[in-house]
Amino acid sequence: MFATSVLGLSCSATYHAMETVEGFDISRYMGKWYEISRLPNSFEEGLENNTAFYELSENGEVTVVNQGRVIADKTRFKQVKGKAWVPDPKEPAKLKVSFFWPFSGDYWVLKINRDYTHVLVGDPSGKYLWILARENSLDPKIINELKAHASSLGFPVEKMISSIAD
Repeated sequence: MFATSVLGLSCSATYHAMETVEGFDISRYMGKWYEISRLPNSFEEGLENNTAFYELSENGEVTVVNQGRVIADKTRFKQVKGKAWVPDPKEPAKLKVSFFWPFSGDYWVLKINRDYTHVLVGDPSGKYLWILARENSLDPKIINELKAHASSLGFPVEKMISSIAD
């Protein structure tokens, strides 16, 4: 989500062996997503009700606009714009995202349902993880299933926090 480019800044990251979604269709992924839950990270600290909007251009590059409401002043929003791309067409679920060029980070689609209405996204270091949905709520059973999958990949899901606030 926000400033995902920092994902690529860690030189000593340990990479987990994890598979991404087979047959991922980037065009179906486009549009608005609501952040349901995430692992804490510095670039989203102090924000709630985060959203991400993805738009595919003709050259295959994706414009990314992330936005979150500032908790300390609920009348303000923080927004950041970046770009994403698929470095290897053979692995379309392994994207790169950059908000501060030339830095980029991994944005891997780890699990998505057939209707593209909820998704689990993370990075191979195991530090960054999000549950996103097309609506601003998600059935707790689905959240638990996605967390169980993430846990099986080595993510510390017990540290995840909810992104949704009233």
